[in-house]
Amino acid sequence: MAIIVFIAFGFVVGLIARAIMPGRQKLGFLMTTVIGILGSLLGGLIGSLISGRNWADLTPAGFLGSIIGALCVLAAVRGPLSRHSGI
Repeated sequence: MAIIVFIAFGFVVGLIARAIMPGRQKLGFLMTTVIGILGSLLGGLIGSLISGRNWADLTPAGFLGSIIGALCVLAAVRGPLSRHSGI
């Protein structure tokens, strides 16, 4: 059950990151979810290094960190894609 919640959370975080990032992203459901999940992991790991807390703790700051992490992942993915496909 926890994996389904994590996937749903990743999708929501990915959608928010796509809404914040300027420009058009031609990403489907799966890529949006993957970006949200990777961003959540990245934000959680960086947040745990800064705060010393467990990376899996659910906090409002963790949600914000997940969105920031997803924006970083989206920017990293968007860079190589924009040169080839006009994204």
